[in-house]
Amino acid sequence: MAIAAETFFLVPGALGTLQQQIQQTVAESIVSGRFRPGEKLPSSRRLAQHLGVSRITVTLAYTELVAGDYLRARGRSGYYVSETAPKQPEFAPVQIPRGEVVDWTRITGTRFSRQLFFSRPPDWRSYPFPFLYGQADATLFDHQNWRQCALRALGMRDFETLTADFYERDDPMLIEYIARAILPRRGISARPEEILLTLGAQNALWLSAQVLLGPRRTAAMENPCYPGLRSILGQTSCRTVSVDVDDQGLPPEALPQGVDVVFTTPSHHCPTNATLPLARRIALLQRAAREDFLIVEDDYEFEMSFFRPSLPALKSLDEEGRVVYVGSFSKSLFPGLRLGYLVGAEPFIREARALRAAVLRHPPGHTQRTVAYFLSLGHYDALLNRMAQAYKRRRLAMDEAIRAEGLTQAGPGGFGGSSVWMAAPAGVDTDDLALALRRRGVLIDPGRLFFAPEAAPRNTYRLAYSSIPHTRIAEGIGLIAGALRETGPR
Repeated sequence: MAIAAETFFLVPGALGTLQQQIQQTVAESIVSGRFRPGEKLPSSRRLAQHLGVSRITVTLAYTELVAGDYLRARGRSGYYVSETAPKQPEFAPVQIPRGEVVDWTRITGTRFSRQLFFSRPPDWRSYPFPFLYGQADATLFDHQNWRQCALRALGMRDFETLTADFYERDDPMLIEYIARAILPRRGISARPEEILLTLGAQNALWLSAQVLLGPRRTAAMENPCYPGLRSILGQTSCRTVSVDVDDQGLPPEALPQGVDVVFTTPSHHCPTNATLPLARRIALLQRAAREDFLIVEDDYEFEMSFFRPSLPALKSLDEEGRVVYVGSFSKSLFPGLRLGYLVGAEPFIREARALRAAVLRHPPGHTQRTVAYFLSLGHYDALLNRMAQAYKRRRLAMDEAIRAEGLTQAGPGGFGGSSVWMAAPAGVDTDDLALALRRRGVLIDPGRLFFAPEAAPRNTYRLAYSSIPHTRIAEGIGLIAGALRETGPR
């Protein structure tokens, strides 16, 4: 039996090349049982004419499917579904009785799903003015060299790194580079036993909170702060206190008595971009020594200090091993990478390593080795330099547009970073403002989620410039100013 060419179609905007889409269509049809063993596929010429693609595209797709044992080529006769093609296991139909509904809310509660996150459209790249934090600009990334590093990590020389289960261990090549080249830039000296790879900074903060906190301990966090941290601390059942920051970040003297762990972002406070002065860093460490508490330092965006040199990390000033350092490649390379690291005293890292092993063993070996090559071959430093130049140009354009439109910055600006913290007029709800701007092609982050819920102002918002070309910034800021004039305080 022959399969008609008319059963094939290509979905506009689908991912992958035309060849890959044809391969996927045939493979899925075979596995699902729609195409059966022995059935003949349309000729490459007939299918190419029907789909409006070149004949070589169809031929290459068929050739790959033959290599995967989905198809068999029979001389001059054509291509047929293989008798040994992969297929889904067959199960007898199961009759599920109706009316037996599990009350999952009663069983699981809403401990995790009730946490609030930013609402962003999945097609945010199609918006002309995406002032969204944490998104990468593909035009700045070194795709060619990243691809070469990824291919090198797939080679036979690195086959064990790709395929083996290292249990609780990490890629020694990447650990060595972090210890030898990354941490010294922050003034930090660490042995491999004091470094642990994580799935981004979020995972590093979670591991730190789980190891250091519990129901009878107290954690202090900045207010406002990274919203994900509040969710993480809530999972530990610890007591939490929020400490208001000022234009120089966290005031050490404002910390209450009796805290066990302080979470802080000294390089670029999230979200205001305030930078903790050296005097405050020393005062915080001195108070930690006097009162015997620990500090988790999220070294947020230290690479993006393009107006002034970055200050030494808290960890580099720590003489007693009280600081746990959190770093990440996810923002400097690309957010989807999800690779970060923890640096701390060996006993702490040992516990964090054991917890990580129980949850996810280790980050994917291929990802680790690819990053190791990308860093060691100098591509990472070149990328950071390119990003710093682009971000500086965008930041200057942002500052100029904000001044021209008479908008108000709520944060001090800091030494760089990738965003600006803003304040709308009193009485303006930026949740509503964000919805109104979305209809005009402008995306912003409302500020409410950064604050402790009991006293969250409604008129702050964040504008990021990591994913918007500098040529569009002024027009986008103009649209924001126009919406604010129309909205006005309620």
